[in-house]
Amino acid sequence: MSTELKSAAAVSHPNIAFIKYWGNRDHHLRIPASGSISMNLGRLETRTRVTFNPALTADRLILNGEPTSGKQLQRVQTFLDHVRRLAGIDLYAEVESKNDFPTGAGIASSASAFSALALAAAAAAGLQLSEAELSRLARRGSGSACRSVPGGFVEWLAGEDDQSSYAVSIAPADHWDLVDIVAVISQVHKPTGSTEGHALAETSPLQKARLKSAPARLEQCRTAILRRDFEALAEVSELDCNLMHAVMMTGARRLLYWQPATIELMHAAGEWRRSGIPVFYTIDAGPNVHLICPAAEADRVAAAAAQIQGIKEVLQAPAGSAAHLLAEEVNL
Repeated sequence: MSTELKSAAAVSHPNIAFIKYWGNRDHHLRIPASGSISMNLGRLETRTRVTFNPALTADRLILNGEPTSGKQLQRVQTFLDHVRRLAGIDLYAEVESKNDFPTGAGIASSASAFSALALAAAAAAGLQLSEAELSRLARRGSGSACRSVPGGFVEWLAGEDDQSSYAVSIAPADHWDLVDIVAVISQVHKPTGSTEGHALAETSPLQKARLKSAPARLEQCRTAILRRDFEALAEVSELDCNLMHAVMMTGARRLLYWQPATIELMHAAGEWRRSGIPVFYTIDAGPNVHLICPAAEADRVAAAAAQIQGIKEVLQAPAGSAAHLLAEEVNL
């Protein structure tokens, strides 16, 4: 058994999906039923430090300054077990992780958490992995985490197995000056998390139709991003968002994440766009609304969103960079 203390820290951004991930082909490996496309969210980040310590008798998780147990710890332990197998080590680890945005409320906190954990744990364990390998590793912890490993605008290639399912950057962060205005309606954990929700997707009678038409929407979205065609991106993103939530609402367990302010913002986005303001909505598994607009309109859209009753906070996030390691001496 090694007696050497090994530590590394990493930072990663959450992401917002224009074409959504909902439903798995393989739940254990988190191989998705179809591909997805997203944008990393700069200014919002998770910082994670992993320290493999021979003095520990069990893994420890400290999340936002608080020791954590239960399902969250078990999920991290399972992930670390995989890293230990890859690296051929048998040390327990202490994981310290901090978010500067609400956790578990539909702002992809698990995406940034497990992408940062993948980079930090791999480095601390002495693994030298390519971006594709890190994306595959992050996917083991949270499917959408694979999209937070590359930078900018990212496509998750669904693949058919562990080797072929990973994410790639289709355009860098500076390709298009889009901003995500995150209208925070709830800062509490969702009653039904995404992992449970993915398992319910196939129980909806609408999921097969959604998956059948997914390749066409992926192509429309990819082309819109590469051409910087805002109207095309707005059209396909709102459609894809609505399709995902329709599946959520019609499964064996009805998942209705929307709250009154969610619906009001959906209506408002359409009204603002018709009045000449380029903006569209998209919503992940939660009540919070992401309003996508050009950077030149960000302050105006953020101010308008803040006036909606029920909005607790408004965040602005431009396209963000790839996940990366931090210098050892950097504080979390």
